Amino acid sequence: MKQVYQETLHQDYGQFFTISHELYREKTEHQDLVIFENAAFGKVLALDGIIQTTTGDNHIYHEMLVHVPLLAHGNARNILIVGGGDGGTLREAVKHPLDRATMVEIDSHVIELSKEHLPELSDGAFDHPRSEVIVADGFAFVEQTDQRFDVIIVDSSDPVGPSAVLFSEEFYRNCRRCLNPDGILITQNGVPYLQSDELKNGHRILSGLFEDVTFYLATVPTYSGGPMAFGWASTSPDPRNTPLETLQARYAERALQTSYYTPDIHKGAFALPPRVSRLITG
Repeated sequence: MKQVYQETLHQDYGQFFTISHELYREKTEHQDLVIFENAAFGKVLALDGIIQTTTGDNHIYHEMLVHVPLLAHGNARNILIVGGGDGGTLREAVKHPLDRATMVEIDSHVIELSKEHLPELSDGAFDHPRSEVIVADGFAFVEQTDQRFDVIIVDSSDPVGPSAVLFSEEFYRNCRRCLNPDGILITQNGVPYLQSDELKNGHRILSGLFEDVTFYLATVPTYSGGPMAFGWASTSPDPRNTPLETLQARYAERALQTSYYTPDIHKGAFALPPRVSRLITG
């Protein structure tokens, strides 16, 4: 019988992955990390009992996390990625004409193990000339830095363990401080059907800090329980209202090669089902 990895994110619902081959397992200073191969999803990275990403479907998550804000903004030069130690978000970011993509990851071990066992995820992005990788606490970084960014992307795990502070009002307030005018903050906010409190709390906090706050959705198979929500917070309503024709022109100009994102999907992702809309409107 094959060995099985049982995800423990939800108390009353879950999923499992058969392990074809375990590549690495260790309890680091910050979290319990395992990398294994699965016949359906390829290589799988899990932290503290929660699936983080796979080589099979990571493109959905990373493309929607990055291309939605960068194409909506249109002229982002400096961006910040908080978390994202597997390198997938950085991989998509450096496809854009940025001056610099700064990634702040708390656990250097995640970066090194991803380079060794999951090089497909970063695809050389860690060594890209426009990449700056900083091993530090993302919460402390946005609290202390004097840098300003056009887009901040919070590529965190769920709000447990070291990632819990990345869902706090103080963290989001400091992100707002670090944004340039017309800046955009993007967060991952879990699966609304199973993590409704995460969505409601995120909306409540962000709405007190930003002029334009909403969510957009994408279905990522390994994040079980339905479509996943990405938080959108901006200092101006203009980026979210970027016309489809403008998105299409920017997408073509940058010659992006995507497997999930398109400008049409970008616009449609903001159309929320009534149940999700009710969660954020109370």
